[in-house]
Amino acid sequence: MFFVFTGDDRAKISQEVKKVLGETYEVFEGENLNIQDLVNICQGMSLFSSKRKILIKDLTPARKDEGDEMKDGIDFYAELKNYVNTPHEIVIWETKVSRKKSFKEFKAMPGVKALEFKLGRPADANLIFNVVDIALRDGERAVKELRKLEDDNDPYMFTGIMVGKLCTLYNYRMGSKEKRALVALSELDMAMKTTTISPWSLIESYLLQLSSL
Repeated sequence: MFFVFTGDDRAKISQEVKKVLGETYEVFEGENLNIQDLVNICQGMSLFSSKRKILIKDLTPARKDEGDEMKDGIDFYAELKNYVNTPHEIVIWETKVSRKKSFKEFKAMPGVKALEFKLGRPADANLIFNVVDIALRDGERAVKELRKLEDDNDPYMFTGIMVGKLCTLYNYRMGSKEKRALVALSELDMAMKTTTISPWSLIESYLLQLSSL
């Protein structure tokens, strides 16, 4: 199975790499590879396991002034099409994406999962504060307001601003409700880092329980 990760949200990609490959995996730098290396990665076996976990960074070479050239004339993605049935789990992390037809064709093949991770635009803190204020009284209404923001915001940035809002409330009121809200928020943060559940779904669940804490 191949995974191709692209986008400017490097933190999210790093998290996704660990979700797919776990904590222990082999790492290869694309600039150091040739075709035979690629064959060995896709078909070679480990001494300890028949199924390897592999991360390849930047298989697409950097572009030169004269255009989007391939390293040493090698089109790696055209070659990889022959190995989509590899028994290994291989993640390719591209920081500079090729415009080559072979790259687009490879991403569309069965056995390849391509994901893009973009940074959300800067969050509007006032809108987030408003959602939290509503959630303290009415969780269902807060979720409706949240869904208006999800397409244009990053859930991790949203949660970070929400932490600041609730910490301010706790410092001002020192109430047991605010303390429980912060404890539940720490659990939300851990769930967002360790589970495959959609971050927005986790945030919605948190807002629904906030009014009853």
